[in-house]
Amino acid sequence: MTSILTYTLKNLPSTSKWALRFSLRPLSCSSQLRAAPAAQTKSKKTLAKPNIRNIVVVEGVRIPFLQSGTSYKELMPHDLARAALLGLLHRTNVPKDVVDYIIFGTVIQEVKTSNVAREAALGAGFSDKTPAHTVTMACISANQAMTTGVGLIASGQCDVVVAGGVELMSDVPIRHSRKMRKMLLDLNKAKTLGQRLSLISKFRLNFLSPELPAVAEFSTSETMGHSADRLAAAFAVSRLDQDEYALRSHSLAKKAQDEGLLSDVVPFKVPGKDTVTKDNGIRPSSLEQMAKLKPAFIKPYGTVTAANSSFLTDGASAMLIMAEEKALAMGYKPKAYLRDFVYVSQDPKDQLLLGPTYATPKVLERAGLTMTDIDAFEFHEAFSGQILANFKAMDSDWFAQNYMGRKTKVGSPPLEKFNNWGGSLSLGHPFGATGCRLVMAAANRLRKEGGQYGLVAACAAGGQGHAMIVEAYPK
Repeated sequence: MTSILTYTLKNLPSTSKWALRFSLRPLSCSSQLRAAPAAQTKSKKTLAKPNIRNIVVVEGVRIPFLQSGTSYKELMPHDLARAALLGLLHRTNVPKDVVDYIIFGTVIQEVKTSNVAREAALGAGFSDKTPAHTVTMACISANQAMTTGVGLIASGQCDVVVAGGVELMSDVPIRHSRKMRKMLLDLNKAKTLGQRLSLISKFRLNFLSPELPAVAEFSTSETMGHSADRLAAAFAVSRLDQDEYALRSHSLAKKAQDEGLLSDVVPFKVPGKDTVTKDNGIRPSSLEQMAKLKPAFIKPYGTVTAANSSFLTDGASAMLIMAEEKALAMGYKPKAYLRDFVYVSQDPKDQLLLGPTYATPKVLERAGLTMTDIDAFEFHEAFSGQILANFKAMDSDWFAQNYMGRKTKVGSPPLEKFNNWGGSLSLGHPFGATGCRLVMAAANRLRKEGGQYGLVAACAAGGQGHAMIVEAYPK
């Protein structure tokens, strides 16, 4: 019997092994879900490095993040990105000719404006002599835009960079089927009537079936929600745990919105409509109402629902990043330093959403910090189950040793320091723009709460992840 059990355990799928391990220690977070005010933090060492330029965030803004299909539905992505750029120009009064480079992140590209950074920059009135390019790295596209800008400044290529991101889920590209596309292209090349008629005779009604974009992994064909449901099961995260966490996110976001803490939001006058002034996805509910929702992905027994998942969102963000000496010379008082950062990758099937678990200890080691040094955590909330599974993985010596090749766990973030002004579950998640929101939330929280170090982390499609240390600028 013992040998059979041993054989079975060894040959279980990796997620089943996680479930056996973590089901013994279910997360009990209901008593900790409310964020407590952070204590004033004593000044610690600075992370400045000799002979390396200090890079600062002068300011960052975003237009309100809206549920797809609402006020932005008639616009194009570059309209949103342009609005974010104009909001940044208005907030900072930075001369346009001072900006050396512009970088934006996006995920689902509008084919007419594939380099949306360039189109938005021209639309916002930047010089046609200012280079701009667009990057894509799934949900960490804006993070990649920021760190690309950091690299340009650190290398001395630039002094002033604008980085941002945009996503418009209200109007995603829907393609003809492959057969229909081939026939249309062949028709365009046909030179005679006979050739055209021959091609048309091959047409079949099923050619008209469209190809709809899906939030799914190309390598595994699994939707992210399905993966999140499996991850939650593997780490024994219950439906109640997930709903409680989602309610926490919405409640904290509503409180932050009501108290005017979401200062990065700038109003946007939508052409032909009213001015949008705040995010519209913040909806504190009740556990009773949330419990009525059916599983969204794995039916009928899954635990991921519309209430504990981030929603499809339209929005854009932009940040002004400078070399410290340039910012001071121009009379700016920066908000924060951008310090060490890392990117990680792991198995896109069973570890798709565990980027923060892998990235956090690496960035802490690079910066010479520990979890106790961090005063503000800002993690991307794709799903409640994803956040809570990461907490469990980060707090497990077993996971660290067996999957990460580490001797000990890094530890999970204390909830009283975690996403205190809401997160992607409540504020929204425009895929290409969230990274800038995370960094500005960390920077603004550090200033408000008196902390020194913030840690930003996010997962992304492809099994990738990112983490960055943000250091408050001395007041």
